[in-house]
Amino acid sequence: MKIVILDGYTCNPHDLSWGMFEKLGELTVYDRSKPSEVLQRVKDADVLLTNKTVLNKEIISQLTLVKYIGVLATGYNVVDVAAAKEKGIVVTNVPGYSTASVAQHVFSLLLEITARVGHHDQTVKSGRWSNSVDFCYWDYPLMELAHKTFGVLGYGRIGKQTAVIAKAFGMNVIAYDRGRTNHDGIVEKVSLAQLFTRSDIISLHVPLSDDTREIINKNSLSMMKEGVILINTSRGPLINESELAQALISKKVKAAGLDVLTQEPPTIDNPLIPLENCMITPHIAWAPIEARERLLHIAADNIKKFQEGIEQNRVN
Repeated sequence: MKIVILDGYTCNPHDLSWGMFEKLGELTVYDRSKPSEVLQRVKDADVLLTNKTVLNKEIISQLTLVKYIGVLATGYNVVDVAAAKEKGIVVTNVPGYSTASVAQHVFSLLLEITARVGHHDQTVKSGRWSNSVDFCYWDYPLMELAHKTFGVLGYGRIGKQTAVIAKAFGMNVIAYDRGRTNHDGIVEKVSLAQLFTRSDIISLHVPLSDDTREIINKNSLSMMKEGVILINTSRGPLINESELAQALISKKVKAAGLDVLTQEPPTIDNPLIPLENCMITPHIAWAPIEARERLLHIAADNIKKFQEGIEQNRVN
């Protein structure tokens, strides 16, 4: 069996082993693949793995030997799954590998917003503390999380893990999730409107769909408290970025912490990038080495199961 990985660099920038895949067949790994290179690179492949290289209907219609496409991520919108199904190609993803990492990143963003640790570290290293006439100083209002209301929009694996951490900080946690009614005592179940109006902090954990696209917009922002904090580690298009930018400028939203944007990489004219009260990281919540190692092991196990006739984590 010939296995081709089209864009292995992001999930494995040469700090992990591909050994588990080498045991399953003849392996070829490309760090990156341009759209024009895909068909030539997979012409002899039985198994094709992609992270963000798009496999659209046009490409899939020309695949001759491929029986299996594995997405090296949880989201699989880079593959036209309907076209793959028509061709009899199994498509799988890797769910659940980054639950702890993403929940951790929510609080990395939130703590940077509320304590500005990075900023104050830089001022100390520039000599400001050494030259201070006072024993301490702070450049931004510092904020305690205890007793604040933390709203979780979407209560799947990551939303639940985030809620557990929020509770450990002493916050009151509320959650909205249209598809789940049992919140197991960790959170208070509320309506979407209640989540917007009651939360001091809102963390987004819903998948991108027609119903959730731009769920954060001028209307929903207007419902929120003055000085609300917004965190998004889910999908960029959940937010109307120009309308969030206006809310940040007016201070209706105190601050935002974003690990995802609508376009990735972003254009230089993205309205959020210049704003001091918007913290942005380059889609790295999933990327701790432990999470990426889990991702590779699950992806390899998906292939192994497929070889055994078991369709594990199939999405089409």
